Amino acid sequence: MGKRVAIVGAGVSGLASIRCCLEEGLEPTCFERSNDVGGLWKFSDRAEEGRASIYQSVFTNSSKEMMCFPDFPYPDDYPNYMHHSKLQEYIRIFAQKKNLLKYIQFETLVSSIKKCPSFLVTGQWEVVSEKDGKQESAIFDAVMICSGHHVYPNLPTDSFPGLQQFQGQYLHSRDYKDPEAFRGKRVLVIGLGNSGSDIAVELSRLATQVIISSRSGSWVMSRVWNDGYPWDMVYVTRFASFLQNTLPSFVSDWLYVKKMNAWFKHENYGLMPLNGPLRKEPVFNDELPSRILCGTVSIKPSVKEFTETSAVFEDGTMFEAIDSIIFATGYDYAYPFLDDSIIKSRNSEVTLFKGIFPPLIEKPTLAVIGLVQSLGAAIPTADLQARWAAKVFANSCTLPTTSEMMDDIDEKMGKKLKWFGQSQTLQTDYITYMDELSSFIGAKPNIPWLFLTDPQLALEVFFGPCSPYQFRLMGPGKWDGARNAILTQWDRTVKPTRTRAVSEAQRPQHFYTLLKMLSFPVLLLVIWLTFY
Repeated sequence: MGKRVAIVGAGVSGLASIRCCLEEGLEPTCFERSNDVGGLWKFSDRAEEGRASIYQSVFTNSSKEMMCFPDFPYPDDYPNYMHHSKLQEYIRIFAQKKNLLKYIQFETLVSSIKKCPSFLVTGQWEVVSEKDGKQESAIFDAVMICSGHHVYPNLPTDSFPGLQQFQGQYLHSRDYKDPEAFRGKRVLVIGLGNSGSDIAVELSRLATQVIISSRSGSWVMSRVWNDGYPWDMVYVTRFASFLQNTLPSFVSDWLYVKKMNAWFKHENYGLMPLNGPLRKEPVFNDELPSRILCGTVSIKPSVKEFTETSAVFEDGTMFEAIDSIIFATGYDYAYPFLDDSIIKSRNSEVTLFKGIFPPLIEKPTLAVIGLVQSLGAAIPTADLQARWAAKVFANSCTLPTTSEMMDDIDEKMGKKLKWFGQSQTLQTDYITYMDELSSFIGAKPNIPWLFLTDPQLALEVFFGPCSPYQFRLMGPGKWDGARNAILTQWDRTVKPTRTRAVSEAQRPQHFYTLLKMLSFPVLLLVIWLTFY
């Protein structure tokens, strides 16, 4: 009998965890409080307690080739950016094809996870679950928490003087489902994240006026990038990551700001971030600049105070006769079934080694999957996290000492502040993080070896998109179809858009990309040699 592993949540992180436990000979039991898989992507027409909530019009911000399970590509005809219903369909197919459903206990709530009295010796956990009003307790050798971080809304009402006397309606974006209720209304959206921007753009077609209040601004990116390709297929590459990490910071920062401002000048739209070079997650919205140009959406600074019917902004201007306020102010981390000190073991901050393992517990038998955020997609990140965690539980990988883990957390925190600024989220650089995790399990792509043995594949791996297939290309968990999936990823990208084929399909030219990206550093070198 293998070790028993409790998995909380059957979203993409939970499904990845079930599959990875099975690969390591472990015995997973997944607890899911709803009646289906999907987690965040399982749409409901009302917000449900203890579950993530999305609105009807949500589409993905990552393209299909960059957000699949690494050995399970999307069908050719799936659109590059999917409506939530299409992604949910894929998630269900994955769970069925991989035979994962039999390991899930649906409509079962986890109410408590505690260390067993023998934890110092066994590392075991007591998990209390509830179904149909009946409680059940079971002992597990390890626990994987996959319940996500879009469940408990951050509604900072205390930060807005006068809000209590406001006579209109206010709600969190978690409770927003569709725009019909706001037809003809004057709406203030607080927060310039993906949700705030999506909601404001959608409302701008029905509402009388929509204003977004932003404290610090944000870069806004289109899903459609260079030459019409999906943004992440062009932007998230090993070559770009190499340049970012090797060029002098002033050059890297200049290139980043120039790239972010290439679509439109953010200064002219009131969107310019307070600290432009910070690599905070940008907003993905193809329509926001157009809506601002058309006057249906306006951008304002922070709200200083509310009156009974108005908002006064920091610049002294007012938005009067407001009907509704929507707080798109994010979420708090909370795991009510677990002692808070396990996850937030220092200064009430999330303290996890590589964003996964609590460093101070005596036995490494608890992992948090899917909490880390980056410009990469959640599915491949969760898959790699779960592979490593399952190997740790199976004793085929070991963690460093507590002091080494804490030193690493401190070092990463310093880098996080430099790259992303002060933030509650566990942000990280996608490719660097994925390479780090894959190296722990022996699955990191060996680029020099590929250039020697398979140059065609090496060029696509290094200069092309850092797609999920790369992390099942070699080592434990290798997928035999990974090479072909990498070499054909552009075919699947253009297939759904070439519904009227008039010529040969085009794909990015790596040599041209190399020349274009190296032109600026070469120009700097020439200038330096000329004058010095």
